[in-house]
Amino acid sequence: MRWNEDQELSTDIEDRRGSGGGGGGFSGGRLGCGGLVIVGILSLLFRTNLFASLSDGDAPSAPRPSQPRAHTPADDKLVHFVSFVLDDVQETWTRELPHAGATYSHAKLVLFTSDVRSGCGFAETAMGPFYCPADQKVYIDLGFYRELETRFGAPGEFAKAYVIAHEVGHHVQNILGVEESVRRKQRGAPGTKNELSVRMELQADCFAGIWGHSTRQRHLLDPGDLESGLAAAAAVGDDRLQKQATGHVNPERWTHGSSRQRAYWFKRGFDTGKVAECDTFNTPGP
Repeated sequence: MRWNEDQELSTDIEDRRGSGGGGGGFSGGRLGCGGLVIVGILSLLFRTNLFASLSDGDAPSAPRPSQPRAHTPADDKLVHFVSFVLDDVQETWTRELPHAGATYSHAKLVLFTSDVRSGCGFAETAMGPFYCPADQKVYIDLGFYRELETRFGAPGEFAKAYVIAHEVGHHVQNILGVEESVRRKQRGAPGTKNELSVRMELQADCFAGIWGHSTRQRHLLDPGDLESGLAAAAAVGDDRLQKQATGHVNPERWTHGSSRQRAYWFKRGFDTGKVAECDTFNTPGP
C-alpha cells in the first residue's frame, strides 16, 4: 500500500500505550472485528470453549497493571501507518457521508497496551480492536496485528488498514443512527440479538470496502492489496474461528458473520463505493 511515512501523526490519535487502564468491568461496547480472533487464540491455548461465554455477555475482569516497554522503530513505523490510515479513512467519510444525507464528525483512535478504560468501561487486549459509541473512539492494541499476521495468515499493510476502516465503519453507523436502531431492536426482541449483530458487523465490513474503493481510485493500492484485505475479513469469520477453537461450527452463536459473508460484503463496498449498497439488513447476501 502506498502511504506517506513522513506525514505528521494524526491529531485524532491518543497514545496511551503502557499507561494502564484502571479497574472495572467492560460493558456497553462490542467485541471488535479482532475480538473473536483473540478469543479463538485463547480457546486454543487453554483448550476450552471460550466462545460459549460470549452468548451470555462479557464477564467483568479484574485489571492487570500494564508494564511499560520501549517502543521500537517497527512500533513507531506502525503507529505512523495507523495514523495515516485513520486520517485517510476519515477524510474519505468526510467526502462521502453527505451523499447519504449526514455530516461526518471525526472519531478518535486510542492506542493502548494490555488494558484500557474506555467510555464503555474497562477493556483488555483479549477483546481485540473495538469501537465504543459512548465516547466515539476506536481502541487498538498494536499487538493484535502480530496475531493477525502470524496466527491467522492475514499479512500485509492493507490487512492492517482493513481493521481500522472496519472500526471506523462502526462510527459511521453511530452517526447514521444504525447503532441506536439495532440496540433498540435487540432490547425489544432478545432472540434477534445475534442476527442483528451479524448484520451490523457485515455493514461495517462493507463500509470498510467503501474506503478501499476510494484508495483504488486514488491509486494507493499495490498488487495484492485487495487480496490482503479479503484475507483479513475472512480471517475473522465466526465459522473459521469456531472451527479452530472448538472443532465445530455453530451459526446460532455467530455475532460477526462467516468468512464468506465478511469477504463478500467487504468486496461489495470495494466494488461499488456506495453507502446504499451496504444495506446488509435488507439485502440478500451469502
